[in-house]
Order: sequence, then structure tokens, then C-alpha cells
Amino acid sequence: MAERQQRQRRVAGGVVVGLVVCVGVGASGCAGSGAAAEDSRAAADPVQVLHRAADALVDAGSSKARTSMEMATGGTRVTIRGEGVYDYTRQLGRLKVLLPQDPAGTSEHRHITELLAPGALFMKNRGAGVPADKWVRVDTATLSDGNLVTGGATDPYTAAEVLRGTRAATYVGSTAVGGTEVRHYRGTADLAVAAKGASKGVRQSLEAAAKGFATARVPFDVYLDDQGRIRKIRHRFSFVNGQRKGPVAVASTLLLYDFGARVDVRLPKDGDIYAGKIAE
Repeated sequence: MAERQQRQRRVAGGVVVGLVVCVGVGASGCAGSGAAAEDSRAAADPVQVLHRAADALVDAGSSKARTSMEMATGGTRVTIRGEGVYDYTRQLGRLKVLLPQDPAGTSEHRHITELLAPGALFMKNRGAGVPADKWVRVDTATLSDGNLVTGGATDPYTAAEVLRGTRAATYVGSTAVGGTEVRHYRGTADLAVAAKGASKGVRQSLEAAAKGFATARVPFDVYLDDQGRIRKIRHRFSFVNGQRKGPVAVASTLLLYDFGARVDVRLPKDGDIYAGKIAE
């Protein structure tokens, strides 16, 4: 009897020691199996995960955004940067885009205010003979790139809907973006396929891009948080410039943060839109 009680105490003591060890090692020990399981789920079907990324943004409602677009022109690499907010439920956004100096450095940096809406891009401080207090309206479906490149920044929701055309993707691993743990995916999307699954406001723009780009295949890297929301996405577009021989490579990077941010976007009235000729 005494021997059996002693054996029970040894077993109980072992259980207590095991729990203490588990608490002590935390994320690197007992929680490790959970992290491994999470990674396994993330890697199970990356294509399906990415097809849902745009829906996750709609569920989030809104966010702030930073944009960067890099391209080589005239032997010089230029970068156009932007910053603003976006409402995913209404597909409305506002960006302040900073144009770079010309290669000779003779012109100053200029901010252009852009309003993003389904099927339309509005620009203020456009220059080229447009009065400073007037907006220019562009029908994005008439642009050969669907405004994935023309505005100097890719519309955040359109960038997400490109992922609906993901044909192949791999799970690269976990990392961090802006202090948030994210999962990194790499793959290729087809713009024509993306257009078929896109929302009504984006479909025509993606159809135009699928026809106008040098190739409808778009390589990308994207980073999703634990709610499936895009925190960072980088597309590599290739389009044909009539003034140059061969396609032009453009890298468009988008950072999304501060989800739920207040967004107040009011589209211009007809009287505020410039109807005259725009200089080349």
C-alpha cells in the first residue's frame, strides 16, 4: 500500500513538472506544435487562400495605404510614392501621389491628389494645362493598363482582386511586416482569369489590362495576416510603351495598415471636372 502511494506521488509529480516545463518554454516549446499546424494549414492550398484575400479586405472595411511604383525609363529608374486611405466596401479611396523630379532635376516634386472609384480615376493638380482647382476624370476601362500603372499607384482593391486570378502559388513561410506577423506567399496571377471573378467595379479595368499588357501573367509576392488581410503586396507588371522598343517592367508595392481607419471620400461634382484639352 505504501509502495503504491509512493508510485502515485511520483506520477503526479511528473505531470506537474511537465506542465511547468510547458509554461516555461511557451512559444518555443508546447506552442510550437500549434505553430507548425498553422503553417501546415497555410501551406495546404495557397491558391484558395489567395482567392479569398479581397473578401478579407471587404470584411475589414477600410485601411490606410502606402504605395510605391518603380520603373525604368530613359535609362533612369524612377519611383512614384503615394499615401492615403481606402474604403473596401464602397471601393472608394484617396491618395496623395508624389511625382519624382525629371532626370535633369529641372522640375520640382509635385503632389497629385487622386480619388479612386469603381471604373474611374479623378486627379487634381494634374498640370498639363489643367486649372489647379479642377479635377480630371479618367475612365479606367479605356486605359490599356486598366489603371494598374497609369495613375502612379495601383488601386488597393484592384490589387487584391488580381489575386482572384492566381493560377499557381507557394507558401514561403512566416515573417513580419510593420511589426505584424504575416504569412508570405509567392505566385503568378492571370489578369484574364482575375477579371472573370472580379467585382463589377473592377472587372472592366482588369479586362483592359489583360489585353493591354505585354503579358496577362503577373508575378507577385503577398503577405497576409492571421485574418487573411493583405498587409503587403508586390506585383510585377509588363506593359508596352509606344515610345520604346520592348516591354517596360514596373514593380508596384502596396502596404496596408490601420484597418478600420475613418475614410471620407467625396467625388467631384460635374462642375468641378475639367472638360478642356489636356496638353501632352
